[in-house]
Amino acid sequence: MHEDFHHYDIILGSQSPRRKLLLEDLGIDFSIISIDVEEVFPEHLSAVDAAIYLSELKAIAFPKEKLKENSLLITADTVVSHSDQLLGKPRDCQEAVAMLKLLSDTSHDVITAFTLSSLKRMKSFYSITKVYFKALSDAEIEYYVEHYKPFDKAGAYGIQEWIGKIGIEKIEGSYFNVMGLPIHQVYSELITFEKD
Repeated sequence: MHEDFHHYDIILGSQSPRRKLLLEDLGIDFSIISIDVEEVFPEHLSAVDAAIYLSELKAIAFPKEKLKENSLLITADTVVSHSDQLLGKPRDCQEAVAMLKLLSDTSHDVITAFTLSSLKRMKSFYSITKVYFKALSDAEIEYYVEHYKPFDKAGAYGIQEWIGKIGIEKIEGSYFNVMGLPIHQVYSELITFEKD
Protein backbone atom coordinates (compact mmCIF):
# COMPACT_ATOMS: atom_id res chain seq x y z
CA MET A 1 0.00 0.00 0.00
CA HIS A 2 1.36 3.38 -1.01
CA GLU A 3 1.74 5.66 2.01
CA ASP A 4 0.45 8.75 0.15
CA PHE A 5 -3.04 7.26 -0.01
CA HIS A 6 -3.47 7.60 3.76
CA HIS A 7 -3.58 11.39 3.40
CA TYR A 8 -6.60 11.24 1.10
CA ASP A 9 -10.29 11.00 1.86
CA ILE A 10 -10.99 8.94 -1.26
CA ILE A 11 -14.53 8.88 -2.64
CA LEU A 12 -15.71 6.62 -5.45
CA GLY A 13 -18.50 8.41 -7.27
CA SER A 14 -19.90 5.31 -8.95
CA GLN A 15 -22.68 2.78 -8.48
CA SER A 16 -20.71 0.11 -10.34
CA PRO A 17 -20.01 -3.01 -8.26
CA ARG A 18 -17.08 -3.82 -10.57
CA ARG A 19 -15.36 -0.48 -9.91
CA LYS A 20 -15.96 -0.91 -6.18
CA LEU A 21 -14.36 -4.37 -6.28
CA LEU A 22 -11.33 -3.22 -8.28
CA LEU A 23 -10.67 -0.31 -5.92
CA GLU A 24 -11.07 -2.60 -2.88
CA ASP A 25 -8.48 -4.95 -4.39
CA LEU A 26 -5.90 -2.13 -4.19
CA GLY A 27 -6.29 -2.11 -0.42
CA ILE A 28 -7.41 1.52 -0.45
CA ASP A 29 -9.81 2.91 2.16
CA PHE A 30 -12.61 4.75 0.40
CA SER A 31 -16.27 5.62 0.66
CA ILE A 32 -18.93 5.42 -2.04
CA ILE A 33 -21.24 8.31 -2.83
CA SER A 34 -23.14 7.59 -6.01
CA ILE A 35 -24.21 10.36 -8.33
CA ASP A 36 -27.31 10.18 -10.50
CA VAL A 37 -26.40 11.78 -13.84
CA GLU A 38 -28.17 11.47 -17.17
CA GLU A 39 -25.48 9.92 -19.38
CA VAL A 40 -26.00 12.00 -22.52
CA PHE A 41 -23.19 13.52 -24.57
CA PRO A 42 -22.94 15.62 -27.76
CA GLU A 43 -23.28 13.39 -30.82
CA HIS A 44 -20.20 14.77 -32.60
CA LEU A 45 -17.80 13.48 -29.92
CA SER A 46 -15.37 10.63 -30.59
CA ALA A 47 -15.52 7.55 -28.37
CA VAL A 48 -12.61 8.78 -26.24
CA ASP A 49 -14.07 12.27 -25.91
CA ALA A 50 -17.50 10.86 -25.06
CA ALA A 51 -16.06 8.73 -22.25
CA ILE A 52 -14.10 11.70 -20.87
CA TYR A 53 -17.13 13.99 -21.18
CA LEU A 54 -19.33 11.59 -19.18
CA SER A 55 -16.67 10.98 -16.54
CA GLU A 56 -16.18 14.72 -16.06
CA LEU A 57 -19.95 15.29 -16.09
CA LYS A 58 -20.21 13.01 -13.05
CA ALA A 59 -17.35 14.86 -11.33
CA ILE A 60 -18.90 18.28 -11.99
CA ALA A 61 -22.32 17.09 -10.80
CA PHE A 62 -20.88 15.83 -7.52
CA PRO A 63 -22.02 18.06 -4.61
CA LYS A 64 -19.00 20.13 -3.55
CA GLU A 65 -20.20 20.34 0.06
CA LYS A 66 -19.42 16.62 0.37
CA LEU A 67 -15.74 17.26 -0.43
CA LYS A 68 -13.20 18.04 2.29
CA GLU A 69 -9.81 19.69 1.85
CA ASN A 70 -8.15 16.27 1.49
CA SER A 71 -10.95 14.63 -0.52
CA LEU A 72 -10.14 12.95 -3.80
CA LEU A 73 -13.11 11.99 -5.94
CA ILE A 74 -12.90 9.23 -8.55
CA THR A 75 -15.53 9.15 -11.30
CA ALA A 76 -15.49 7.03 -14.44
CA ASP A 77 -17.40 6.05 -17.55
CA THR A 78 -17.02 3.23 -20.04
CA VAL A 79 -18.12 3.25 -23.67
CA VAL A 80 -17.92 0.59 -26.37
CA SER A 81 -17.04 1.60 -29.92
CA HIS A 82 -17.78 -0.71 -32.85
CA SER A 83 -17.12 0.56 -36.38
CA ASP A 84 -17.44 4.16 -35.15
CA GLN A 85 -20.79 3.36 -33.53
CA LEU A 86 -20.98 4.00 -29.79
CA LEU A 87 -22.78 1.40 -27.71
CA GLY A 88 -24.02 2.41 -24.29
CA LYS A 89 -26.06 0.40 -21.80
CA PRO A 90 -28.93 -1.57 -23.35
CA ARG A 91 -32.42 -0.50 -22.32
CA ASP A 92 -33.97 -3.96 -22.56
CA CYS A 93 -33.43 -7.59 -23.63
CA GLN A 94 -34.05 -6.82 -27.28
CA GLU A 95 -31.41 -4.10 -27.38
CA ALA A 96 -28.91 -6.26 -25.45
CA VAL A 97 -29.36 -9.12 -27.93
CA ALA A 98 -28.94 -6.71 -30.87
CA MET A 99 -25.70 -5.30 -29.41
CA LEU A 100 -24.19 -8.74 -28.86
CA LYS A 101 -25.12 -9.81 -32.38
CA LEU A 102 -23.32 -6.72 -33.63
CA LEU A 103 -20.19 -7.57 -31.59
CA SER A 104 -20.23 -11.25 -32.56
CA ASP A 105 -17.35 -12.47 -34.77
CA THR A 106 -15.63 -9.09 -34.81
CA SER A 107 -13.55 -6.71 -32.70
CA HIS A 108 -14.46 -3.53 -30.86
CA ASP A 109 -12.81 -0.97 -28.59
CA VAL A 110 -13.67 -0.50 -24.93
CA ILE A 111 -12.78 2.97 -23.67
CA THR A 112 -12.86 3.79 -19.97
CA ALA A 113 -12.21 7.34 -18.86
CA PHE A 114 -11.71 8.25 -15.22
CA THR A 115 -11.50 11.62 -13.55
CA LEU A 116 -9.66 12.55 -10.36
CA SER A 117 -11.07 15.63 -8.64
CA SER A 118 -10.26 17.61 -5.54
CA LEU A 119 -11.45 21.03 -4.41
CA LYS A 120 -8.48 22.51 -6.26
CA ARG A 121 -8.25 20.61 -9.53
CA MET A 122 -9.69 18.04 -11.89
CA LYS A 123 -7.78 15.79 -14.29
CA SER A 124 -9.01 13.06 -16.64
CA PHE A 125 -7.36 9.98 -18.15
CA TYR A 126 -8.45 7.15 -20.42
CA SER A 127 -7.53 3.66 -21.51
CA ILE A 128 -8.47 1.70 -24.65
CA THR A 129 -8.71 -2.09 -24.93
CA LYS A 130 -9.48 -3.96 -28.15
CA VAL A 131 -11.73 -6.99 -27.60
CA TYR A 132 -12.24 -9.85 -30.08
CA PHE A 133 -15.40 -11.97 -29.90
CA LYS A 134 -15.82 -15.35 -31.54
CA ALA A 135 -18.94 -15.97 -33.62
CA LEU A 136 -21.66 -16.18 -30.99
CA SER A 137 -24.73 -18.31 -31.66
CA ASP A 138 -28.21 -16.91 -31.10
CA ALA A 139 -28.68 -19.47 -28.32
CA GLU A 140 -25.50 -18.30 -26.53
CA ILE A 141 -26.53 -14.66 -26.77
CA GLU A 142 -30.07 -15.32 -25.57
CA TYR A 143 -28.86 -17.52 -22.69
CA TYR A 144 -26.47 -14.82 -21.50
CA VAL A 145 -28.98 -11.97 -21.71
CA GLU A 146 -31.69 -14.01 -19.98
CA HIS A 147 -29.49 -15.23 -17.10
CA TYR A 148 -27.13 -12.26 -16.59
CA LYS A 149 -29.33 -9.30 -17.57
CA PRO A 150 -26.42 -7.02 -18.62
CA PHE A 151 -28.43 -3.79 -18.62
CA ASP A 152 -25.91 -1.88 -16.50
CA LYS A 153 -23.00 -2.61 -18.86
CA ALA A 154 -21.86 -0.72 -21.94
CA GLY A 155 -22.02 -2.99 -24.97
CA ALA A 156 -24.34 -5.38 -23.09
CA TYR A 157 -21.68 -7.65 -21.62
CA GLY A 158 -19.31 -8.15 -18.72
CA ILE A 159 -15.93 -9.63 -19.62
CA GLN A 160 -15.77 -11.37 -16.23
CA GLU A 161 -19.13 -13.11 -16.80
CA TRP A 162 -20.14 -16.23 -18.73
CA ILE A 163 -20.16 -14.53 -22.14
CA GLY A 164 -16.59 -13.34 -21.63
CA LYS A 165 -15.39 -16.78 -20.63
CA ILE A 166 -16.92 -18.57 -23.62
CA GLY A 167 -16.93 -15.82 -26.22
CA ILE A 168 -13.85 -13.61 -26.02
CA GLU A 169 -10.93 -14.98 -28.01
CA LYS A 170 -8.36 -12.32 -27.12
CA ILE A 171 -7.88 -8.77 -25.95
CA GLU A 172 -5.24 -6.13 -26.61
CA GLY A 173 -4.82 -3.89 -23.58
CA SER A 174 -6.04 -3.93 -19.99
CA TYR A 175 -8.54 -6.60 -18.91
CA PHE A 176 -9.59 -4.46 -15.94
CA ASN A 177 -10.28 -1.54 -18.27
CA VAL A 178 -13.01 -3.68 -19.88
CA MET A 179 -14.38 -4.40 -16.40
CA GLY A 180 -14.80 -0.65 -15.95
CA LEU A 181 -11.59 0.78 -14.49
CA PRO A 182 -7.95 0.59 -15.70
CA ILE A 183 -6.89 0.03 -12.12
CA HIS A 184 -3.12 0.02 -12.77
CA GLN A 185 -3.48 3.50 -14.27
CA VAL A 186 -5.72 4.70 -11.43
CA TYR A 187 -3.10 3.55 -8.90
CA SER A 188 -0.31 5.33 -10.76
CA GLU A 189 -2.25 8.58 -11.18
CA LEU A 190 -3.38 8.61 -7.54
CA ILE A 191 0.25 8.62 -6.45
CA THR A 192 1.17 11.65 -8.55
CA PHE A 193 -2.14 13.60 -8.61
CA GLU A 194 -1.35 16.27 -6.02
CA LYS A 195 2.34 16.40 -6.92
CA ASP A 196 1.91 17.46 -10.56
